[in-house]
Amino acid sequence: MPTDIELIQALKASYFRAIDTKSWDDLRDVFEDDLRYFRDIDFRTPSAEASVVGADEFVQNVRNRHEHSVTVHQGHTPEITVEADTADGVWAMFDWVDNPVRDFAWQGYGHYREQYRRGADGRWRIAIMRLSRIRVDPYRPSAVGSVDAHRSAWARGELPVLPVAD
Repeated sequence: MPTDIELIQALKASYFRAIDTKSWDDLRDVFEDDLRYFRDIDFRTPSAEASVVGADEFVQNVRNRHEHSVTVHQGHTPEITVEADTADGVWAMFDWVDNPVRDFAWQGYGHYREQYRRGADGRWRIAIMRLSRIRVDPYRPSAVGSVDAHRSAWARGELPVLPVAD
């Protein structure tokens, strides 16, 4: 049987996968209804006010911003402590975002600081999420249409396979 820490790690993995695959229902499912999301522009100055309150609003905001983005999110080196039905976690993060439709692209680095609650159903969910960025490197976005064309070609198996070096 998985430990609480392993269950929380799987929860965060589901968060990253759901954003990257645009699985909005799966993304909604990782949060408590009363989610509070904080976005720190500068990691040295934590925001006092939540940027978003409520899981539905958070998911809709992410969807509006990234529906046409190709994103790659990774979480690393989790620091998780559990006390009864609550837990705290810190994750180092990396993200790649490319949105030619909205004309932005970047690579970002920082940390998620989170609080988790175990619900009456026994499942862990994210209750508070704070994203503090340390660095964001802007890039020129892909050409409009190229992201979808590339994704379609990949799905059809039409992209060349690169040889593996000996």
